[in-house]
Amino acid sequence: MNLNKVFLLGRVTANPEIRKTPGGQSVSSFTVVTNRVWTAKNGSKQQSTEFHNVVVWGRQAEIATQFLTKGSLVLIEGRLQTRSWQNKTGETKYTTEIICERIQLGPKPMSSKSEAGSFGNFSQDNQSDIKEDVPEIEIPTIDIEEETKPEDLPF
Repeated sequence: MNLNKVFLLGRVTANPEIRKTPGGQSVSSFTVVTNRVWTAKNGSKQQSTEFHNVVVWGRQAEIATQFLTKGSLVLIEGRLQTRSWQNKTGETKYTTEIICERIQLGPKPMSSKSEAGSFGNFSQDNQSDIKEDVPEIEIPTIDIEEETKPEDLPF
């Protein structure tokens, strides 16, 4: 049994580009960047950055182009595929891409009012701004004093 599965969580490096195949199918491509941070044996922090080419087909390509922008957080589920082509000098070139099978958009960017501070560092001022933007949600109450009748059960 073989498995070719990729899960990728990162940020989009530029707005996705969409095009149509001669058959009319939508295809979008963009690059996602991921970072890996670790501590070396000597105690220093190390960082590695990887750039991943992603190809999305069909309706998901249209959605990606509509909602993803540079810096957007995105979760990609797909498979690796390597393709080859001949350049103008006749040399064979290869590229490995992630063919997206499922895409999940990250949270929408915060309002410009809240973006005044840096991400992840919220001062007291920013916290009060965020609290004002969040609507109050009424929590439903459940009255456990009522008797449950067997005919009320959905199964």
